[in-house]
Amino acid sequence: MLWNTLLLALREIKRNVMRSFLTVLGIVIGVASVITMVTLGNGATQQVTTQIASLGSNLLMVTPGRRMGPGSAGSSPSFKVEDGEAIAREITSAALVVPVASRSTSAIFGNQNWSTTVTGTTNAFLELRSMSLHSGRSFSDSEARAGAAVCVIGQTVREKLFGSQDPIGSRIRLGALSFQVIGLLEAKGQSTMGQDQDDTVLLPLRTFQRRISGNQDVGMIQVSIREGQPTEKAQRDIRLLMRERRRLAVSEEDNFNVMDTKEITRMLTGTTQVLTGLLGAVAAVSLLVGGIGIMNIMLVSVTERTREIGTRLAIGALEREVLMQFLVEAVVLSSSGGLFGILLGLGASFGLKNLLQVPFVFNPGIAIIAFLFSAAVGVLFGYFPALKAARLDPIEALRHE
Repeated sequence: MLWNTLLLALREIKRNVMRSFLTVLGIVIGVASVITMVTLGNGATQQVTTQIASLGSNLLMVTPGRRMGPGSAGSSPSFKVEDGEAIAREITSAALVVPVASRSTSAIFGNQNWSTTVTGTTNAFLELRSMSLHSGRSFSDSEARAGAAVCVIGQTVREKLFGSQDPIGSRIRLGALSFQVIGLLEAKGQSTMGQDQDDTVLLPLRTFQRRISGNQDVGMIQVSIREGQPTEKAQRDIRLLMRERRRLAVSEEDNFNVMDTKEITRMLTGTTQVLTGLLGAVAAVSLLVGGIGIMNIMLVSVTERTREIGTRLAIGALEREVLMQFLVEAVVLSSSGGLFGILLGLGASFGLKNLLQVPFVFNPGIAIIAFLFSAAVGVLFGYFPALKAARLDPIEALRHE
């Protein structure tokens, strides 16, 4: 009986192909929207995780100032090189300790001018940030100790100042001072925050302090923790050490911050997951709109086929058979819309991933849920028209014009 009912449903759908297509269009768009939003959201979450991991594994960032509120940033004393040396000496789980100081300035070569970020640091910065050299070399120990006027540039700076020309050995001006380019970094692309990681110029820390900033301040100390060592314990130990070095009383709050990159990962991935859920929920509303469209068309179909229903009931068809006929027709419409929606959603996700530059992360579970939801919409919104058809009085139905 079910097979015959399915054939009847397909025959009626085929009889009004255009109307059937327009009816399921809401379901198609709803399912496609849900799959597209969730797939792109999952891709964005994975991209955030990958890019933060590229900063370095088990990384702690020690910065002056609290995260928010009074006493943050400018009003807190900066770190010194000696603070980094103390961390390297006292924190046994620290694999690399890298002081970093940065400032925006203009880089000039010939008649080309480009505003970039100049960073004073040590050679360990390259290892900690998983950066490699495309050509040239890094700073020698003697250059780092003497504060020599040498620099390593990123690919964006090379492109803006030198075009396709090899920059190694050339001299550029940073502000009013001349520096020799000794190295060129491999391209790394954008960071999680949208910053161009290739738009940078690296100097020996002592060079930066003497020639660029004019002071001994360090803006950040980055600490890489050894594999297998808990970052939470290292975070606590660094906090206690910095409180001691900055002579903070027990009652005083920290005037610095020790942040684990895992915290950034959790914060950003949590945000992207919430946004993905909200976008998916908004897209799912169109499924309800599509269900209303199916209900409307099924009610019209019942009215159009009143005499047919009356004839079936008059020759012995049971109410449940008529109910099943219209219910199956509604489910076939919504389910076919769900299948087409899945295909459309996958195609849209694959096309948009290149435009948005996020990975393609397909979750089969969301496709199954969207399909089952579309079928449930057919049952929910098709039941009332089917019940109306099943309860028609055969005599009145046969009289219907």
